Order: sequence, then structure tokens, then C-alpha cells
Amino acid sequence: MNREQISALVKQMNVDTATGPVDPRVQEIVVRLVTDLFQAIDELDIQPSEVWKGLEYFTDAGQANELGLLAAGLGLEHFLDLRADETDLKAGISGGTPRTIEGPLYVAGAPESVGFARMDDGSESDQIDTLIIEGTVTDTEGNLIENAKVEIWHANSLGNYSFFDKAQSEFNLRRTIFADKNGQYTALTTMPVGYGCPPEGTTQALLNKLGRHGNRPSHVHYFASSPGFRKLTTQFNIEGDQYLWDDFAFATRDGLVATAVDVTDPSEIERYGLNKPFKHITFNIVLVKDSVAAPSAEVERRRLCA
Repeated sequence: MNREQISALVKQMNVDTATGPVDPRVQEIVVRLVTDLFQAIDELDIQPSEVWKGLEYFTDAGQANELGLLAAGLGLEHFLDLRADETDLKAGISGGTPRTIEGPLYVAGAPESVGFARMDDGSESDQIDTLIIEGTVTDTEGNLIENAKVEIWHANSLGNYSFFDKAQSEFNLRRTIFADKNGQYTALTTMPVGYGCPPEGTTQALLNKLGRHGNRPSHVHYFASSPGFRKLTTQFNIEGDQYLWDDFAFATRDGLVATAVDVTDPSEIERYGLNKPFKHITFNIVLVKDSVAAPSAEVERRRLCA
């Protein structure tokens, strides 16, 4: 069948059969996707058994709660970021900290504080390096943004996230810090580590078929927002990780690579109220003023709330 015949068939089955109110946008998207799918089946000679294996795969991925992970692993989230970048440029929006993927592991409701927060519960203090993350929140002209909301979350030493990992305490390694009067935020936490997809999970199973690994470099996730500014979804990946530029989720971008500096000076250790050497990362955030010329930077999606 050619494209014209397939389009006519899809219209006959999914447009002409409507007997009730129609959502035009949903109809437009469904018709286009089904048409493209039918054409792919025809051109690639996809067999019925393969179609059903695909449907079974999505069923399994949904039951395993891995569809969000799959979206990152196949590059869908990264593609959406690239499209958003293009849209911003067309609207005359430039500058600011680069965006990158959110991932599927955010949980709303983390404890809030002003200026400073300790993120970890102390359970791994003797097993992994202490990390201090500091930075300022400014606009593109360098003006400090007091009370900007900075939400931070990352994995523990085993590569697991609280809430999803029931062995961790509630909101471990998850905090919301409002920038102080100097536009500064400081997080006392532990060094995150890189991790991979569940080895027996549905995402890794598909990646195996593609000859790909499912590893992420060590990283820290961020939301940053303030009234009058576009919400920023980003993360930094830590220099030195073997997967820094080989992230299976394609989240590493120029401007989002952070260096963890070893701090051994006794006076600095004392200044931060610590009793041992630690690592320090500076990650400054630059927010862009909101604009009616571009779609909202707030992405509506289902997120967990503890």
C-alpha cells in the first residue's frame, strides 16, 4: 500500500467512524502516528508476531514502570530538549543554563529550607565522600535572584533513589533550597555515583537488542524557578566518569559538566563545619526571563508525590 492508500484507510477507521465529540488535537496526533506506524509495518514487512511482541513489550514495560526510563534511553527526552532549544531561538530566547532531561525519578514534596540544606540522612557518611554543592542563581544580566526555588535530587552510593528504593529514608538526597538574599544556595550531601538500568528490566532488554549499554554517569538533577522566569530543568554530570560523554540517556551537554574539587585544607574543612576532607562542586544557575513568544517551559507530566 502507498502512503495515500494508508492515509485513506486510517481516516476511514479512526475519523469517519466518530459518532461523539472529538478532541481535534488528539485526533490529529493519533491519525498521524497510526499512519506512520502502518507505513512502517508495510515498508519493513513487520510480521504479525513481531507486532504482538512489540505490544507485549510495552505492556511489560508499563507494568515494570520503565516507560519513563525507555523514553530517556531511546533519546525521546533529549529530542524534546533539542526541539525546545530550537523553539526558544525562534522566539528570541537565548542564554541561561542549558536544559537537559528530567528523567523519571523526581518526587515532589521534598523538605524546604533557605540558603542551605543537608540532603543526606547520614547513613552513608562513612562509606562515601562528602560533597558540598554551592552556586548562585542569577538572570542573564548577572542580577542575583533572591528566593529562587532550587530543587535537587540524586542517587545514593548504590545508584538508587529514595522513595523508589524503600531501604532509604523518606526524601533522602532530595531537597528544595530557596536562594538566600545573595542569590546563593548550598547543599551538603554525598557524592553521587553512576548507575545502570536494571539489568533484568525491560529497558535494558531492548538496549541489549540494539547493542547498547544502559549506563549513566554520576550526576545531580535540578529544577530551578522564580516568578517571571522560565522554569529550568537540568542536571550536571561529574567530570571524570567513564560514561560522561557516553550517557545512555544523552543528558550530558556543554555547560553541564561539573568538576568535583578535593578540599583538604583544614581551615576550609573547619569553615564548613566538617571533620574530614570533602569534595566541592560549584554549579551556578542562570535563569531566563519569561516570554509570551515561546511555549511554557513547565512540562505537564505525571510525577510522584510522597
